[in-house]
Amino acid sequence: MNVDLMRKLDHHLGIPLTFLGTLLLKTAHRIRKPKTTPPKNILFVELSEMGSTILADPAMKHAQKHFDAQLFFVIFSKNKPSLDLLNTIPQHHIFTLCEDSLWTLMRDAIRYLIWCRKHHIDTAVDLELFSRVSALLTGFSGAGNRVGYHNFHGEGLYRGDLLTHKVSYNPHIHIAKNFMALIHALKAETPEVPYSKVLITDDAIQLDQVTFSDDEKADVYRKISACYAGYDQTQHQLLLINPNASDLLPQRRWPKHNFIQLMQQLLQRYENALILITGAPNEKEEAEALRLKVANPRCINFAGQLKLLQMPILYSVSRLMVTNDSGPGHFSSITPLKTYVLFGPETPKLYGSLGNSTPIFAGLACSPCVSAANHRKTPCTEPVCMDAITVGSVYKQIEIELRQE
Repeated sequence: MNVDLMRKLDHHLGIPLTFLGTLLLKTAHRIRKPKTTPPKNILFVELSEMGSTILADPAMKHAQKHFDAQLFFVIFSKNKPSLDLLNTIPQHHIFTLCEDSLWTLMRDAIRYLIWCRKHHIDTAVDLELFSRVSALLTGFSGAGNRVGYHNFHGEGLYRGDLLTHKVSYNPHIHIAKNFMALIHALKAETPEVPYSKVLITDDAIQLDQVTFSDDEKADVYRKISACYAGYDQTQHQLLLINPNASDLLPQRRWPKHNFIQLMQQLLQRYENALILITGAPNEKEEAEALRLKVANPRCINFAGQLKLLQMPILYSVSRLMVTNDSGPGHFSSITPLKTYVLFGPETPKLYGSLGNSTPIFAGLACSPCVSAANHRKTPCTEPVCMDAITVGSVYKQIEIELRQE
């Protein structure tokens, strides 16, 4: 299913289903009062965003450590590889939903209900921002503790009353801190309205860094050499360019001609620079079009050359990366790589990378235009907020970094 269809289904089917689900759940609880137990088997529900699984990692590890709990996760099948980057969730504790059609989603939802009970899920944490599908998955997980965001007196965003711990979503703090607030709701010794009345510091959302063996790095070096025969890891600086952004919000893409101009300037200025245009296999054609327009042998189409699990290895041996606000900005945050993330429809205050990153944001009056309130859908068809980020401003930031050599 495409993104717009999923939004429509979430609205038109989700609202009545969460209403009916609320009636059903409350009736069942009157007949048989649910047991509340300390969290031991904690399920996290996050379906639609790959980058958010990285941002949720501090909260998941905090829950695991504090409650000495086993962690479980449910996610759309296409986004599951993002969970493999940090290995916080064991493979056999991950349930994937096939989102290809409404029928496959319904089929897997039934399988999910059985899976939850097989694993004795006692706590469900809904990481999604006001999704009705995730609310239903959380509500009917069989868990006695059900945590998620509730809109309280806000207009709209109805998704029933399926939670035992209702957390106030705060759009003025980083999303990783919002995720951490969900865990603090479980830790609260007395009920709060709303949860969570705690201070969450920057130190609480630090990501663990990963390291790689020489053999793992050597495999990546061989891939680069296969694309550029003259590659010398002792001489070349690897500069990564990620010109892509998911179809969930295509307005996040910086204009292609800006990427082309930036790459040309970098290659002209730095003779030891080797630029790799990264991307998924289905983005290879677009990357090739950019490479041809750059017209420099030190600009390589590297899209599809590595699996997602190998990308952090590439990040660990590279000098820097310029990327749209998308998954790679978060995937790279588990390595020391210096990144420059271009923001427009979204704000770095909420979704900035937790790694060694510099956000570049024009800050127009209309920006950010997407939020939880509109389910990240904007009427904008001409993202001037991205056009307003000039090649010169990005180049200047990169030059400061490369001068430190």
